[in-house]
Amino acid sequence: MIEIKKITEDSFKQYGRVLTNDYDVADLILALKKTQAPEDSVIYVPSVEEFEELPIGKVIKDSLFGGMPIQIGYCNGMNHLLNGVEYHRNSEFGVAGTDLILLLGKLQDVTADFTYDSSKIEAFLVPEGTVYEMYGTTLHYAPCSVDGKVFRNIVALPKGTNTVITDRVSGAKEDKLMKAKNKWLIAHKDAGKPGAYVGIIGENITI
Repeated sequence: MIEIKKITEDSFKQYGRVLTNDYDVADLILALKKTQAPEDSVIYVPSVEEFEELPIGKVIKDSLFGGMPIQIGYCNGMNHLLNGVEYHRNSEFGVAGTDLILLLGKLQDVTADFTYDSSKIEAFLVPEGTVYEMYGTTLHYAPCSVDGKVFRNIVALPKGTNTVITDRVSGAKEDKLMKAKNKWLIAHKDAGKPGAYVGIIGENITI
């Protein structure tokens, strides 16, 4: 059974930062609570105009992304499995609309042939209301539920991230991991993700 640590522990610092005291996200969480959260699956919506037009949306753009074009969306639902790990070329910022658990790893532990040992994953409990950053070298995927309840999580990323690739590239060995724009994914064989690169070895961790 994987140990679940607190996101405020020092061990999280290799994966990101907790920024809760710097930002007032009450309106954003209120808007998030109105979104759908399936009880038998996970839904991800990259961009929600209502979120982005809130005053905090401009703050996120200007403060966390230095004024770059961004998208603010959500990932909601019920999940208890690792299933895969993804990474981007940049940090991802999140706001926990409920308690949730993050399963995190380090890109540095991915081998030259793009395998990753799931025993290296660490789990962190993120309390509702937490604002957090995950660095570009942090492996992550959909959050996990707490106490059998649906989770709700704001996801802020550079504009276009996780959207459909129109011009697929090939050449670099890493290209085979590219599942969407600015999204490189390594899946577990038990996840059943068509077209995804299967490279996670070990247990498909369950929370």
